[in-house]
Amino acid sequence: MAKSARTDYHIHPDYSTDASPVKIYDYCLRALELGFTEICFTTHLELDPIQHCSPHDLTWLDSYFNEIVQAEKDFKASDLKVKAGIEVGYKKGLEKDIEKIVKEYPFDFVLGAIHRLNNISISSMKESPLYFRSRNLAKLRDDYFTTLEEAVKSGLFDSIAHIDIYRRYGIKHYGPDVLTVHRGVIEPIFKEMARKGIGLEINTSSRRRGLKEFHPSREIISLAAKAGIKVFTVGSDAHSLDELGDNIEEALTLLENFNLYNHVFTRRRAVPCLHKTIKNNRNGQPTDKTAASH
Repeated sequence: MAKSARTDYHIHPDYSTDASPVKIYDYCLRALELGFTEICFTTHLELDPIQHCSPHDLTWLDSYFNEIVQAEKDFKASDLKVKAGIEVGYKKGLEKDIEKIVKEYPFDFVLGAIHRLNNISISSMKESPLYFRSRNLAKLRDDYFTTLEEAVKSGLFDSIAHIDIYRRYGIKHYGPDVLTVHRGVIEPIFKEMARKGIGLEINTSSRRRGLKEFHPSREIISLAAKAGIKVFTVGSDAHSLDELGDNIEEALTLLENFNLYNHVFTRRRAVPCLHKTIKNNRNGQPTDKTAASH
């Protein structure tokens, strides 16, 4: 199978409040050092007037885009493609606000995520015990997958991030049963994703938190492929410079093992991103010299 070009489609620069104070330009420099061909910044957007930010206070997005446009110019000669993305924390009832923002700004890639259940961050080491300790596994299953189904049906997102994020800290509270809580409920959601052309992210940040598998697990990736999902992205979920590109090669190999393709996005349109393998003839001469395809 063709070998995919190196991309990282989940990066948090200093515009994400939980990220290190690292500029977009510095991430681009590091990406070049690591041999990446394309990266996409996905700063957080959590539309929660009480906990996070109001949908009416988004002037910072203008600065964010200006920096990305400048980076595109600065690194054009070096063949590093720089894309403008965002990671939106989905919350029911805020669909119109999200839609307004993603239509108003020229995003290349809109990544959807479930970070909060019942206004508690299940992706936070500090907050997540407040949710997990007071709810059994059946309640988690109902809360999470109902929210995920709503996010998918909204049609607002190009791809879904770390789709089994509940494993991150839920494993400590529920044990191994949390690893199979998706069975019987995620399959119809994947079919809807496939129907809408929504992609699935392979997120490598799980390794930094001691988990053996990426988000999602191999079993879930297999179910996604069986349901007909074709679009996949890979992302390190970097919140600091040293996390950029973490385990991306292994994630790309994982996709290849499933005969699936990594993708890149331009103005919300997905394109498979790959290098075609150069085959040699009997005389040892290459017969296929095609380069990277975007």
